[in-house]
Amino acid sequence: MGLRARARLFHFAWAVVFLFVIPLHDSPSLSAREAYEHALKLFQRGRLVDSQIASQQGYERFHATSPDWAARFLLLEAETLVWRGMDDKALRLLSGQQTDPNHPEETIRRLAIEASAFIHQGQLAAADQRLTQGEALCVRADYASCGAVFRTRGILEVNQGPPAAGRPSLLKNLSHAQAHHDRYLEANALLTLGWAAIQSGHLDESVDWSSSAYRAASNLGAENLAQAASGNLGWAYYQLGDDEKALENFLSSEKSAEELGNLGYQLKWMSAAGFVYRDAGDLTRATQSLRKAFELAKQLNSKQDIVNALENLAQVSVDAGRLDEASAYINQVVRIEVKDGGRLSANVMLSQGMVAAGRGQDKQAESLFRKVQEDPRNPTTTRLGAEGQLAQLLERQGNTRAAERMYRTTLADFESARAQLKREESKLPFVANAKPLYDDYLNLLVKQGRSDEALALADRSRARTLADSLGIATNNHAASAEAIDPRRIAKETGATLLFYWLGPDRSYLWAITPAKAALIPLPAQGQIIARVERYRKAILDIEDPLLGANSDGQALYNLLVAPASRLIRPGAPVVILAEGVLTQLNFETLLVPGSSSPSGSSPSPASDRGSGPDHFAPSALHYWIDDATLVSAPSLAMLAARKSPLRSDRRLLLIGNPVTASEDYPSLPLFGLEVKQIQEHFHTADSTVLSGPKANPAAYLSSNPAQYSYIHFVSHAIASRTDPLDSAIILSGSTTGDGSYKLYARDIMQHPIHARLVTVSACSTSGTRTYAGEGLVGLSWAFLHAGSESVIGALWEVADESSPRLMNTLYQGIEDGKTPAEALRLAKISLIRANGSFGKPFFWAPFQVYAR
Repeated sequence: MGLRARARLFHFAWAVVFLFVIPLHDSPSLSAREAYEHALKLFQRGRLVDSQIASQQGYERFHATSPDWAARFLLLEAETLVWRGMDDKALRLLSGQQTDPNHPEETIRRLAIEASAFIHQGQLAAADQRLTQGEALCVRADYASCGAVFRTRGILEVNQGPPAAGRPSLLKNLSHAQAHHDRYLEANALLTLGWAAIQSGHLDESVDWSSSAYRAASNLGAENLAQAASGNLGWAYYQLGDDEKALENFLSSEKSAEELGNLGYQLKWMSAAGFVYRDAGDLTRATQSLRKAFELAKQLNSKQDIVNALENLAQVSVDAGRLDEASAYINQVVRIEVKDGGRLSANVMLSQGMVAAGRGQDKQAESLFRKVQEDPRNPTTTRLGAEGQLAQLLERQGNTRAAERMYRTTLADFESARAQLKREESKLPFVANAKPLYDDYLNLLVKQGRSDEALALADRSRARTLADSLGIATNNHAASAEAIDPRRIAKETGATLLFYWLGPDRSYLWAITPAKAALIPLPAQGQIIARVERYRKAILDIEDPLLGANSDGQALYNLLVAPASRLIRPGAPVVILAEGVLTQLNFETLLVPGSSSPSGSSPSPASDRGSGPDHFAPSALHYWIDDATLVSAPSLAMLAARKSPLRSDRRLLLIGNPVTASEDYPSLPLFGLEVKQIQEHFHTADSTVLSGPKANPAAYLSSNPAQYSYIHFVSHAIASRTDPLDSAIILSGSTTGDGSYKLYARDIMQHPIHARLVTVSACSTSGTRTYAGEGLVGLSWAFLHAGSESVIGALWEVADESSPRLMNTLYQGIEDGKTPAEALRLAKISLIRANGSFGKPFFWAPFQVYAR
């Protein structure tokens, strides 16, 4: 398949065009002014079709009586056409008109509009000529419309490359807008900087610029700017690897652009959505979206958009194995690009190489891949794509040494690009871009019988962000068995380790004990994902999987656990190192076939729930929790770096039962009961209890949380699906702002703790969003980052009725000397054996222990 990042190239030369509001230096009739301001307001709101009509009517009405105003109406109509992607029509409109040399503002504005249209059409020399004329006028005075020249010059420089070359001009445009106190032009400037940052590969910077642009445009009611900013945010998320949020932005922006009559942007976001469908393997929907975009491009008669659409269709055709169709698309692109003496884009050469490789034309394919790889002018993501394709080609030829060197080179280049990201939120999803590359390299190692190295590589891909965050050094350039010693980790933790890797063609399980690390092949991820999603739905629907002998629960045990059952030591805990969809599965709920366990290894199964917690009995079909104590961990590297808890006392920080901060998060009656029950397990002198209005984020952050061995929250929580560090515990509000009741994961991370256990007795505290190769995110991730040895968090919303009972039993077990994992297991089993509705997994299974 090649590196997914080959589709990450933001290869649209299509750049945003902005309105250049100029002062009214004449004293025309009021009706002309009113008519123009009406058309202008429609433009600024994004009602492009209405603005175009109003501009046409204004020109027809005033061209005989007020030529100056007629010229302004004409320029506004032309700019509206460019915004709509109708560059040819805009240029024809302006070609028959002359601007008054006594009005340099209008002249500068016209030159900038024409330059923008030429850029969209790929006529860069013509654009440069127009901008040079405009710059000569701007030397004379600080005209308001000079900002348009600065901005368009920056866009041209980005298109000519390298992309970073346009930044000074774009920043100059922003300063110009701010100096003229023009909020609309400032929002436009922010939008262009966000677009340029994507071109330069500065993705987290683009998120900042584009978010600022979206806020500014929304506050102004500038719907067209807002949809453009939202779409640019989608591009940044897409390149970072967050396809879910990217698709949401693309579809929303496409709908808005269509409503506004902005065909250019409608085409752009339609194409972008096609990329997301392609990455998800939905080639049918991808082709449908891209063909619609191609038809729009032809309707607009935009050369650059036609080229982009053909390139995109060629890539999808290659993925679908339709090589003749792909060649036909590529040939059309070549004819267009070479016609005017232009150079073939990196994207086209990459597609040509993929077609050649698919036809067995290896020498031609290799030459094309190396051309893309070695040209520093090409975007990083495209060069990474070429390197991944080259590695696959070498492997297919049997040149495994060269293939491995190329895989290592590509991974090193990927890590270098990732290291340039400054924001933790950006690094987290960006890891997903390299997942297919890791998968290809891992499969190569497995084929060669180098399973230990494959395991080290898999763990390396999974632990990147968390390792960086926790300050754990890792080797960026090697994936050798020496990087980690899984058998030593199993010995030091006293556990059997089950490490999972999900791949599109095949998956793997490493079962690790102090004596060996066995590699067990598993089915492709598609088979596993479907069963996990069905089983999770059954649990969330409050079904009784045990009573109904749920087939998915049994199948998942047979797929994921049974092959390693002989290596799971009786009485030893089991550490689950999951990824992807498996991080949302509580393995304790899997259904084990009837068997008997060695005496003393486990408590009684559900079929004999009336006995004591450590009693052994022969088992019928039962939950796996009856056989083992399970702990979740993000990676082997994290386990290898674990330290003994720094605090051995029993100091407790208990925060809960907050005042209702929002009708969405009402205070629940049993919050207070849970606080009271937990407090009873600790000495009063060792307890700090923050309840009611005192249970607020500021109180936690100022409490010096590092002094406590146990920290417990009783409240609501929210888990962000797309920005894990925006996950938050809902507490009481304060006077610091509307959002003052949220204790965010990003703030938790900034306050070191040394706790043995942090418990968040709330909903969805582990985070409901995972990234390929990354696993654990959200509040649990934040507390592990801050220094907690372990965290108890919830996979889904917990029941207010069962949670106090479960937590009371948990702390009794800890008081009796059990580890947090052991105590939580016994607390769950006590609910299962109660012979009531709480025995269903919905009530006891959301809570899991996460450890580092």
